[in-house]
Amino acid sequence: MADRIVMLTPNWLGDAVMALPAIGAVRHHRAGATLIIAARPSTAPLFRMISGVDDVVTLEGGVRRETRALAAARADLAILLPNSFRSAWVARRAGIAERWGYAADLRRFVLTRPAPRPRGRRHQFEYYTALVSALGMPPGGAPPSCLVVPDDARSKASALLAKHGVPEGVPVIGMAPGAAYGRAKQWPPERFGRLADLLHRRWRAVSILVGSRADRSVVKELATGPHLVDLIGETDLPTLAGLLTHCRAFVSNDSGAMHLAAAANVPVTAVFGATDERATAPLPVASAGAPPHEILTCDVWCRPCMLRECPIDHRCMTGIDPARVADAVGRQLTFRHES
Repeated sequence: MADRIVMLTPNWLGDAVMALPAIGAVRHHRAGATLIIAARPSTAPLFRMISGVDDVVTLEGGVRRETRALAAARADLAILLPNSFRSAWVARRAGIAERWGYAADLRRFVLTRPAPRPRGRRHQFEYYTALVSALGMPPGGAPPSCLVVPDDARSKASALLAKHGVPEGVPVIGMAPGAAYGRAKQWPPERFGRLADLLHRRWRAVSILVGSRADRSVVKELATGPHLVDLIGETDLPTLAGLLTHCRAFVSNDSGAMHLAAAANVPVTAVFGATDERATAPLPVASAGAPPHEILTCDVWCRPCMLRECPIDHRCMTGIDPARVADAVGRQLTFRHES
């Protein structure tokens, strides 16, 4: 039985969040082991906010540096959530005796316990839990891995809202208009502005725009003001998580921020176009009695195409009206749990 387990995690924020049920299953079945997460710098802060994780190793890039970082973790067992040959090769070079993962990318001979990849369409989180299930750690009965936002991140978020004049006591709606994969999966940015107007008129809500510096270009297409506050590029991952604790609801394209909001138990209204909600919809809200997520799509023949840019008229997204999204958010704001 391994005393120290390191799990190598996916590179993208959304995929990292969708790996949390698998991490929770390993924690549940190996309660006495030290559980270490190895992650890229962009996602490492996420795992420092996850209950049940004992340590986080940051993989800075470069085989030698990654090998040294993993070797320093002194793990007995590596569980490889990425399918890459590189992840298995680095774990072997680091001297980790047991290396478990899917038999993918010609790496079977580098693994000590290869598992067959599952067949058929499934949600991405099921892809990760299928691996740990095949390794003898099914998720059934395991509590969800919870996002625990540190106090300093909450304080920074509160200060940021105060700096931008967001009044206390009003409903705050988070909005993530960007998307790293490409414009095809983005709801037209100006519609976020129209949505913010509707939410302010109906609920006196203040909407806050969040995202990375790479999303700054979308702000040019939005008219910000007192009820639509631009915070894009002003947060690191913990501060973004802190902002989410202030949000009554969150509106997003299929993005990492969408998944982070779900992990923070914020009800999400997700607008899906080019990508497939059956594979990457946000994980359910874990809090009992909380409003469910709303998944909005437009029924057109060409979706989900999985393209980065739409070669025609982007009808999968332009067919979703701001009023429809406002109605979905309204259901979340007025949700009443029936016990």
